[in-house]
Amino acid sequence: MAGSIDALLRQNAHSPSYFALARADGGRQADLIDFCIPCNPYFPTPEMFGRLRETMETILKYYPSGADTITAELCTTLGLNPQTVAMGNGSTELITWIDHLLVRESLATPIPTFGRWTDQPLETGKRVDMFPLPESRDFAFDPEAFIGFVRERRSRVAVICNPNNPDGGYVPRQEVVRMMDRLVDLDLVVVDESFIDFVDAEQVTSVAEEASIRPNVIVLKSLGKNFGLHGIRFGYLVANPALAGMVRKALPKWNLNSFAEIVVFLLKEHRAEYQASLARLALDRRSMLQQLSSLPGLKVFPSQGNFILIKLPNDRDGVQLRDYLLSEHGVFVRECGNKLGSSSRFLRLVVRPPQDVHRLLTGLGAFLYGRDRAPLITSVPERTGQFEQASPRLQVTPIDTIYHTRAS
Repeated sequence: MAGSIDALLRQNAHSPSYFALARADGGRQADLIDFCIPCNPYFPTPEMFGRLRETMETILKYYPSGADTITAELCTTLGLNPQTVAMGNGSTELITWIDHLLVRESLATPIPTFGRWTDQPLETGKRVDMFPLPESRDFAFDPEAFIGFVRERRSRVAVICNPNNPDGGYVPRQEVVRMMDRLVDLDLVVVDESFIDFVDAEQVTSVAEEASIRPNVIVLKSLGKNFGLHGIRFGYLVANPALAGMVRKALPKWNLNSFAEIVVFLLKEHRAEYQASLARLALDRRSMLQQLSSLPGLKVFPSQGNFILIKLPNDRDGVQLRDYLLSEHGVFVRECGNKLGSSSRFLRLVVRPPQDVHRLLTGLGAFLYGRDRAPLITSVPERTGQFEQASPRLQVTPIDTIYHTRAS
């Protein structure tokens, strides 16, 4: 591995961007498969990308409309009241303003979770009360235990991610509503629903409608993750008009770019394709969970996000695996050693199409068992339609079967 790439991966910060990796490698990783950054691989559609290309010159040359105009269009598409919504240049911009405007003393959040919910308030001198999620229970979130923790610590703000990042654990909607009822006396309760659109555990998942009529609740959404457009940087929050208005007033006039405006105005025409992309990704998630679970010694955690958390055996290290997959297989993964409440034996793997998972499993098998004893993986089946009823899967022969066959 080139020294510059090695330095990028060793930094104790967020994973390096795709662009940083490409520059450091001098373009040699042209076929790099990104299992690191959670992104919808099936949206936007090729037609939408074609329309973006056609309007590229206009997008780059002219100012976008003000955030109010773009927000109004998004709310029309999603059926929201614009007075309850504030749009940001990515959800992290909104997290920053929530911290500056509404977190005064302390914030409680489970760990491991999205790092900005611990790092941002710590950077501004707040106390962060960290509620450990037990690995023994697959990092499942216990609302009652969390409420007790908040009371014991006297935290003034409570934050949960649902589904949680990096494990993909999901709390049913009614349990979240009950938790909000119990914490109505806090300064603020935040439910980060950045990955909620990927959930298929129940039909109604979001508590955004509840947030708009409650005195102290904000629901956060990340459009880049859902729509497969991280580079545009756009997200939004939903809260009662007073809370949402306070955040809107603090945001810059042109905090949203022209790409975001064009995409928001395209969404209304492509809602069906977006829903199809989510259904397709849910199939991929089930298939990928099954295939990873077939690898002996690998702990695979249940997920409702568009990513899956795995834990390596005791004698394997995630940093070494990450470097090996990148250099030998052109696969980029998220090693979780710098996440609070985690270690380098954990990796978060983004759900991707079957042909990409084929390469990941090939590399994982070689790293865990050696090239000559890796599970046998057949060719990837072609998709015949957009809504297969059966989960597409790679055929992975269990390792003990291989051993038994060779011994015979």
